[in-house]
Amino acid sequence: MIDRETIDRIYAAADIVEVISDYVTLKRKGVNYQACCPFHNEKTPSFVVSPSKGVYKCFGCGKGGNAVSFIMEHESVTYPEALKMVARKYGIEVHEREQTEEDVRRNNNRESMFALNSWAADYFVDYLHGSDEGRSVGMTYFRGQRGFSDATIKKFGLGFCPSKGDRMSQDAMHAGYKEEFLLSTGLSIKRESDGRIYDRFRERVIFPVHNISGRVVAFGGRTLRTDKSVAKYQNSPESEIYSKKNEIYGLYFAKKAIQQQDSAIMVEGYTDVISMHQSGVENVVASSGTSLTTEQIRLLGRFTRNVTVMYDGDSAGIHASLRGIDMILREGMNVYTVLLPPEDDPDSFARKHSATELREYIEANRENFITFKIKLLLRDAADDPVKRSQVITDIVHSMAQIPDNIQRSLFIREGARLLDMDEGLLIGEVARRRMASFGDREAEEFVRREGRRRREEAAAGVTQAAQVDDRFGSLSLGSSIETLEREIVYYLLLYGDCRFEFREGRRIVEMHVATEIIKALDACEIVFDNKNYQVIVDIWRQALRDGRTPDHHEFVNHYDHEVSMAAISVLAENESYVESKIWSQKEMHTTTSEEMLAVGIPRIIKLRTLKHLIGMIDEQQRQLDREGLTDDEMLALMQELTRLNRAKVTLARELQRSVV
Repeated sequence: MIDRETIDRIYAAADIVEVISDYVTLKRKGVNYQACCPFHNEKTPSFVVSPSKGVYKCFGCGKGGNAVSFIMEHESVTYPEALKMVARKYGIEVHEREQTEEDVRRNNNRESMFALNSWAADYFVDYLHGSDEGRSVGMTYFRGQRGFSDATIKKFGLGFCPSKGDRMSQDAMHAGYKEEFLLSTGLSIKRESDGRIYDRFRERVIFPVHNISGRVVAFGGRTLRTDKSVAKYQNSPESEIYSKKNEIYGLYFAKKAIQQQDSAIMVEGYTDVISMHQSGVENVVASSGTSLTTEQIRLLGRFTRNVTVMYDGDSAGIHASLRGIDMILREGMNVYTVLLPPEDDPDSFARKHSATELREYIEANRENFITFKIKLLLRDAADDPVKRSQVITDIVHSMAQIPDNIQRSLFIREGARLLDMDEGLLIGEVARRRMASFGDREAEEFVRREGRRRREEAAAGVTQAAQVDDRFGSLSLGSSIETLEREIVYYLLLYGDCRFEFREGRRIVEMHVATEIIKALDACEIVFDNKNYQVIVDIWRQALRDGRTPDHHEFVNHYDHEVSMAAISVLAENESYVESKIWSQKEMHTTTSEEMLAVGIPRIIKLRTLKHLIGMIDEQQRQLDREGLTDDEMLALMQELTRLNRAKVTLARELQRSVV
């Protein structure tokens, strides 16, 4: 038991902000501090720490308490163990008698495993420094081959496991630790042939793996033998206290520097981390050669939203790691990449350069991940159109992971430039992927925000009248049929159920957008050249017959992928998608919307009709040029040609007059 006087000293010394800052980055807000809660996944901070009251409270999941109870909750430890952890942080001595075999038996499995790992870590360190084998083999590797200083070796708790097959296991049992915990932690392995146990890490240099609070949860052991039949690394297996997906190597040593610099550098292996720390760059962690997990990313995200991934100059694993980085993007973090010179990895590069040189190199050579990935994949694709198509698919997948709409929009713009493709098409593809991956609401929000961005850019310093002129001034007889059909679909999708007034001669005419468009198309029996646009028109035509308004989901979520993409592309490209919902609810009580529809609807219908008439006139002319026509046939064709030309002239004159 811990006496009351010691407990009082622990509580008096514990600064709740300091304690919790070891686990999450706190931002001051008034007299309190805020963060995203470490006990449940959230994007908006609801976790509040009050230094004056010495308490924390999450208004999202409801958890609350003091510094000690935070440790209990976060580390899943008992009250006495939490007290001891806080005491260690503040250098308060807690007198406890040495554990006996009976003490170990009384502890639960989890605490027994932690105790054994702590003993083993000390054992490996002592063997490295205190034995002939440790000094001649282990120290030669750490000091000679890796260039680690004694201070670095001590800081990371590096050690060595004896080459004798069961020495460590036997010494552990002699110290009172039970075989069952040697096996459950993975420190020992039982031989099936005779039931004897032997050391998992025998004859290997040891890298302890610490959790975020500094407790040893696992070990990595590297062989120094050149025998290729022996695995280069041995790692602790999953256990009650160690889950690979929840731990990041080096985070315990790096978290303060990561918080201070608001940035983390991610490398691959143990020695990469250690060499970078020794050089003076301490905001470094490692994936330890395994695929990143959501849990690891969220753990790192407690301390920073900025991650720089450092690659070996000739790394063959870059492509394999790209998907893992997509996961970082999905968590809303900013991802950068740095490619080292061909002859280096982070370990060797750090040993050649000072901290200042390292930071300058990173700053000068880092790129955002999307740009890096596009350049990398395009280089591999060369001029192969099939490979380039796959590159676009890959990039769309990455862009779709980005939750922040503004950031995603900027990457789409840059991506369209690098890929030399239409930005609107890329917007539509990303929107479709987000719909498939994250649901309609996410895709709709993206489309709306992209529309808002484009509208705000277009509106900057431009009058309403100028916006109207700008939109419709470019639409003329010279416009392609595809452009005109797209414009008609634009009105149907955004304003189909709206009403507007426009002047026709001396009359003021009130029109329903979809009704007017469908009526005009039917009157001339116009069928769109673009089959996807025609489907959208047909949906509206049938909806009018049924006396209803089609929901935009009928278009965006259409069972035909091409129709769906056509609708998304039109919605994503135009500037007024956000406001269209507002206008339809207010029945167009907005000057800009009335001007836009009053100009756009009559003009676009006349232009498309005129294009249709021109096509019919060309066809009539071809018929007249046929040989062998009878007089009656020729007369009929000429009469029809005259009628079409008159209609054409009438429409052309109307288009030259002001419609508003």
